[in-house]
Amino acid sequence: MTDAADETADDRDRVGARSARAATIYDVAELAGVSHQTVSRLLKGFPGIRPETRHRVEQALATLDYRPNLSARSLTTGRSHRIGALTYEIDQVGPSRIVQGAAAAARRAGYVLDIVTLDNSDENGIEKSLEVVNQNDLAGIIVLASSEEMTAAFRRTRFRVPSYLSADEDGAGDPATAPLALAMDDLIGQLYDLGHRRFHHLGGPANWVASQHREAYYLAALTRRGLVSSGTSHGDWSSAAGFAAASELADDVTAIISANDQMALGALLALDQAGRSVPGDVSVTGLDDIPEAAFYNPPLTTIHLDTIAQGAAALTRLLDRISPGEFEIPVAPPARVVVRSSTGPAPGR
Repeated sequence: MTDAADETADDRDRVGARSARAATIYDVAELAGVSHQTVSRLLKGFPGIRPETRHRVEQALATLDYRPNLSARSLTTGRSHRIGALTYEIDQVGPSRIVQGAAAAARRAGYVLDIVTLDNSDENGIEKSLEVVNQNDLAGIIVLASSEEMTAAFRRTRFRVPSYLSADEDGAGDPATAPLALAMDDLIGQLYDLGHRRFHHLGGPANWVASQHREAYYLAALTRRGLVSSGTSHGDWSSAAGFAAASELADDVTAIISANDQMALGALLALDQAGRSVPGDVSVTGLDDIPEAAFYNPPLTTIHLDTIAQGAAALTRLLDRISPGEFEIPVAPPARVVVRSSTGPAPGR
């Protein structure tokens, strides 16, 4: 047998021996040929690790089926490694992908995410859920989707552990500078250049913080061009809500700006049934760029958001409050317009 074959057999023996017990970061470091500090930095999300080193460590993690020993760590540090996460409408694409990104970030950092789904319309339920979560042995508490009621209840609560309110990770802030506001301005600008002057907004629930921000960015983009919206129809983010709103649309509206892709899908069907072509008579846009948006009929022009990255960034901000300076907060890619076949020149252009 060759030396190379002997080395391969030795590696298998070492891995096999480790499999009898839970792997540690020292085992991972040995197999990857790096220091345990490097493994720790990668698990905590720090940048600056060379791609080839990252690849070796990730392979070693997979080979050894490494899992953080949370019980042992809690005993050693006297600190829980569970995080309570509150959210709404997890059956909707945006919130579910934010939770997915947060859960993955928690797992990489050695934490477990306990997800609590709330009824957005039940104020007493929100208060009780916060009270119950606050009594648990948690390292921190995060709110991943927020309504006015949730925000108010969160700010009234005195938490025993670090907390973070992710009111709107798609870019809350000044309508002139927020990342999503810039993408919305770009979208409205493109439609304006195509001759559109009569816009209508399909908004999410009026009490959702994300819905409020998206409408504010839409209105700011119109105002910059001296335009006034024909109005906003608030829905529940569903395709049914978009269908109902578009079924009552004024005939002079030439562009529908939807606050998410699912409501835009309902609008497309309503317009088709009313005999109005898209984009010949009306241009329709969405927001989120869900995987199905490219396969709508017609394919949907939308604003792309990396909601998984947003969830990871929100969770890491909480981790930074739990252990200041230990975690590098990732920067989500900026929102951007994705042009497809659902938009075109205004009628008569």
